[in-house]
Amino acid sequence: MATAKSEQIKQVEAFLAYARTAKEKGVSPDQLENFARGQYVAQPKQLEFHAACRLCDKEDGPDQIGFGGARGPGKSHALFAQIALDDCQRFNGLKVLYLRKVSKNAREQFEDLRRSVLRYVPHKFNQSTGVLTFANFSQIIIGHFKNESDVDQYLGIEYDLIVIEEATTLSASKYKTLRDSNRTSKQGWRPRIYTSTNPGNIGHAWFKERFITPARTNAEQWTRFIFATLDDNSFIDSGYDRKISENTGWKLKAYRFGDWDIAAGQYFSTWVHSEVVKSWFKVPEHWRVWCAMDYGFTHPTVVYLLAENDGKVYVLAEHRQSKWLPTQHAPAIKAMLDRNGVTIARLSNFVAGADVFANKGDANGKTIADQYNALGIRLTPANIDRVNGWGEMLRLLGDPVNSIPPKIEIADTCKYLIECIPALQHNPNRPEDVLKWDVDEDGNGGDDPGDGVRYGLMARVMKSEQGKMLR
Repeated sequence: MATAKSEQIKQVEAFLAYARTAKEKGVSPDQLENFARGQYVAQPKQLEFHAACRLCDKEDGPDQIGFGGARGPGKSHALFAQIALDDCQRFNGLKVLYLRKVSKNAREQFEDLRRSVLRYVPHKFNQSTGVLTFANFSQIIIGHFKNESDVDQYLGIEYDLIVIEEATTLSASKYKTLRDSNRTSKQGWRPRIYTSTNPGNIGHAWFKERFITPARTNAEQWTRFIFATLDDNSFIDSGYDRKISENTGWKLKAYRFGDWDIAAGQYFSTWVHSEVVKSWFKVPEHWRVWCAMDYGFTHPTVVYLLAENDGKVYVLAEHRQSKWLPTQHAPAIKAMLDRNGVTIARLSNFVAGADVFANKGDANGKTIADQYNALGIRLTPANIDRVNGWGEMLRLLGDPVNSIPPKIEIADTCKYLIECIPALQHNPNRPEDVLKWDVDEDGNGGDDPGDGVRYGLMARVMKSEQGKMLR
């Protein structure tokens, strides 16, 4: 009898501790009640995810929630529990599209998930149509896709809520078209998207830009991302960590640790975000400063302000804009320098790629360089040696994991460069070179920031007119 009573006390204490954790994470009492009805007990990181989902109810809250990063933190369980036990129960007639990547055992995986999460909740599931229906007429439409073109069958239909598992298997344009279908006519409901994924795949860059960078920089507005790894899942079998740790290289970083600064074939594999990206500061007056440009029109023109002190290079400011003429770029470049307390006259050099000296940019036969010169910016030819340029960048990044500190810092305001460098890949036909990477149809991505800084780094090692090395 005493043993049974002590066991009851332990259970009450455990529930009270769980309720306190849920409250600390921001989970509302009614949300916790919904989970309790389904006898679902969320872990701390899952509670953070659930709290973020409820923020979508607020008019000024997010409308896109991401969860996970690594493999094994219970992403699928949390996503399905959120829509099935909370959202679909508190709103009648909710229509949810639940997209999952097809795998050999996709149907069996979903059956396991459904039986686990909904074993205490009345519902009907039609396996042939893939539609799950609750007593209040809320529905979850299970959508499987093998290729991203398979997603087209769901476009143009109104969905109050869309869930995308393995979101990085989709391109940015496909994600945007799904967003167009995320709308509602239900009073009191605010449309939203929940996603889970791992680093890598074709959508790595856009997902990182949309979810990861804002989360890192505390600049989240319409998105939230909850970082989690298998360390956050106490229910996972003890051997899973050993199995997943048998991966090497980028796969180990991605699958075990959820490292978003990786990619398959990553060129700058020694990049460590926290070691290289630092807070912006205004360059001291005694430091040597110079600029570098990678010119483009349809592709963006990028310009960087670089500085050096005591053998360390600093990338302090970034200008990036496409479809502008020199008459538009020049004032913006000067304004960038002015914000950093630097004048054109103070620059030791302003290098640019070969195309600005060859491109006849106007009807009078003036090159792009001529036009900039007329606007007060004198450009000189950059050293465009790709292999040595990338090699110099690799050298300066060091290898922090192996106790070799970087000799380059990048200001956190240079957001395009910060996204570009860890995403650059080896050229499979010339491994010592970087694979060319064009911007997408929306103007995102591209290797232009990397090229611009590469020119700047090579300007640092070029011989001066006196025959001395600027290094």
